[in-house]
Amino acid sequence: MSVVWTQVALAGVWGGLVAVERKAFLQAMMSRPLVAATVMGLLLDDVTSGLSVGLLLELFFLGTANLGASLPENDTLAATATSAAACTITQASGAPSTPAIWSLAVLLFIGMGRVGRRGDRLLEGYSARLARVALASAEAGNLTRAMRQNLWGMWPHFTLYGVLTALCALAGYFVEPVLQALPVALTRGLAWAFPAMASVAAAIAAQGSHARKAPLYAALGAAAVTVAIVLYLLQERGT
Repeated sequence: MSVVWTQVALAGVWGGLVAVERKAFLQAMMSRPLVAATVMGLLLDDVTSGLSVGLLLELFFLGTANLGASLPENDTLAATATSAAACTITQASGAPSTPAIWSLAVLLFIGMGRVGRRGDRLLEGYSARLARVALASAEAGNLTRAMRQNLWGMWPHFTLYGVLTALCALAGYFVEPVLQALPVALTRGLAWAFPAMASVAAAIAAQGSHARKAPLYAALGAAAVTVAIVLYLLQERGT
């Protein structure tokens, strides 16, 4: 196993950038799971893994709700961590990306969304204090200092989530030998688990829309995603 450190570094930089974009800068939807994971795949030379993981997580988190003052799971970190791990597992295997890899990455790293929520809580106090100081500087007419303080407030987000994403990318290289050691039947099960995950995610997204016929849309969405991916897998097997 040979770790490609440039890939780990790229994953960390992108994970940090979208974390900043999500909370403090631009907020142009680059931090959405579909975009964040797809760009991660592009950077790590595995668009297939990034896009596949991003589609699933976009649907999954699309159906989640932010209730009151409670913080939601950090869907951006879940996407960057999972897609980075999927890409490095694929790279370590030296073979094309597979649904088994995507499933394993999702199962192992989707929990980073909760880790990110804890990180958001830890950084809230610091960000609030810095915002008050920056506001006081602006009111005193020192706009340069206020701008500098706002910029400093972004660094903790970039550093924390960049490091976490890089660690998940690094972990992918160590997960790959485990995947290779799994029995063939279990590997096939992981491959078939991906369309099942996608169908559940589609159902969650439809249910979360609160449309009048949400259950029907959920069932149709789950069925369509399942059929599409099963046909794709059967076509791949035939070729």
